[in-house]
Amino acid sequence: MPFKKGNKFGKGRPKGSKNRTTEQMKLNISRALNGTLDYLKEDLEKIREKDPAEAIKLATKLLDYTLPKMKSVEVKGEIDHKIEEIVVNIRRSGSDEDRRE
Repeated sequence: MPFKKGNKFGKGRPKGSKNRTTEQMKLNISRALNGTLDYLKEDLEKIREKDPAEAIKLATKLLDYTLPKMKSVEVKGEIDHKIEEIVVNIRRSGSDEDRRE
């Protein structure tokens, strides 16, 4: 039976809510990962003993899920004042100018 315009009985799923299949998949993945996380440190140690480079590669991949990624920010602006002249006076200590003062 197709949905008829103006039907007030079958409003459907609320906006933003997840369907049952997605909810079940997330729950199953979460359960599987919880058991894996218990042994993660030991597993990385074993990998490090065999191949240290691979262990570092895996550890850095895991960082993506723990540390927020930094985004580059572009700053644009204009300078209203123009530098016209810079004067630098260098005096030696004990020079004639110091004696005059």
